[in-house]
Amino acid sequence: MPPPAIRPLRRAGRLLAATAAVVGPVALFLALLVATDGAGSGFVAWSAAAGTAVVAVLWRGRRRPRRRRLVSLLPVLVAAALTLSVCVPTVPTTRRHPPALPFVTTEHWRLSTGSEVAVYHYPPTGDSPRQRVPLVYLNGGPVRGISVLDHRFLQRLAGQGHDVYAYEQAGGGRSGLLPMDQYAITRSVHDLAAFVGRLGTGRADVLGFSSGAVVLTRALADPAVAARLRRAVIAEPGPMDGPSARFTEQKGRPLARDIAPAMTGPRSTHLPRYAVAFGLMRLGLLSPDNRLVGQAEGDNAFTAADLGSDTASAYCARDAHRIPVEDTAENFSFSAAASLRIQQTIKDSPTIAPQLRRSRTPAMLMIAECSSQVRQWQTAVLADNPAIRRTQYMPGVGHHMWNGLDDNDQRAAAVITSFLQNKPAPLPDYPTRADIPAFLRDHK
Repeated sequence: MPPPAIRPLRRAGRLLAATAAVVGPVALFLALLVATDGAGSGFVAWSAAAGTAVVAVLWRGRRRPRRRRLVSLLPVLVAAALTLSVCVPTVPTTRRHPPALPFVTTEHWRLSTGSEVAVYHYPPTGDSPRQRVPLVYLNGGPVRGISVLDHRFLQRLAGQGHDVYAYEQAGGGRSGLLPMDQYAITRSVHDLAAFVGRLGTGRADVLGFSSGAVVLTRALADPAVAARLRRAVIAEPGPMDGPSARFTEQKGRPLARDIAPAMTGPRSTHLPRYAVAFGLMRLGLLSPDNRLVGQAEGDNAFTAADLGSDTASAYCARDAHRIPVEDTAENFSFSAAASLRIQQTIKDSPTIAPQLRRSRTPAMLMIAECSSQVRQWQTAVLADNPAIRRTQYMPGVGHHMWNGLDDNDQRAAAVITSFLQNKPAPLPDYPTRADIPAFLRDHK
């Protein structure tokens, strides 16, 4: 019998050996998953990893008694069960679009590019003069449904005389999916041109927010598309091209990201299959069109709670404990794979600065005080677009500038409508191009 002091060490050794017997096959499975790009919903990697682990254990224990060989298989069976859960879908694998909204009709337009997009129309209401040029809204995402919070803001703009149209970009919300290799920032720009052309009004005003502002910025750099635009509002843009995507410096004032209460509700990333798939895609180890989780299944699985920290990043630290519910669970839609694909095409694109410098479409830039966007993304647009006639620095708000809190919607609407209607700006023109160095130096 071993001395008492040796027994805990032996137990620890057995525990470590059992842990290694579980971790080893799991690590092999993940490596094979990456190597095969998730082939066969992960079953190719699972079969190879499980088979290799079983053979290895049986070979090592070939001279042991039968009972000990069976016991040594238990950790391998645990690993096989864990990894098998990554291979089994828990949501439908064909797209389930959100149900219709009760307050606006959803139309479906087939654009000349081949994209099928969900369209929402808010005719002008209220006592304000009717604007003759329609206003098109490009939401953020890049491939995301338009939130209920945004729909309410569009209704406010319609109440000030604007004929508002919004569409969910291909793959987002109620719009049709594209083959994964067709998602690209250039496709998004061509879809915008096709949408404005479909309106049949000649030109349109466009409000682009976040990644929608990137689409708009790149449209302004394309003379054929810019010719369809009368005025452009670039609100909180992301990186416009490869060089600007490499900026990783300062942001705005403190955000609510690390201090806001955790968002409640189900998370797909709490399930092994989607935690692994989305995690490996985000790390660039699985391609957006991987064969582990298809585009439709990924869209069905992703929930608002999965974007909890990103949502908190869109608000100032002072609002951390009163972040509004931006959307309903039924209306929420986000395509992680298609969004990553579009973002990658932006990162891979050459500079558009020379083309943007030739832009002549009157534009306005909106910047939030507590922006989660890299400031240089915003100042690059300001520096390279000579047609930006005013910049509106929005105090007291985060990236999602119209958010239903206090008078934020009213202030954002006043800034947008004053520019579109060629009226005096409600806020100082700041920062100007000359202000950029000091703006960045002072961490505004």
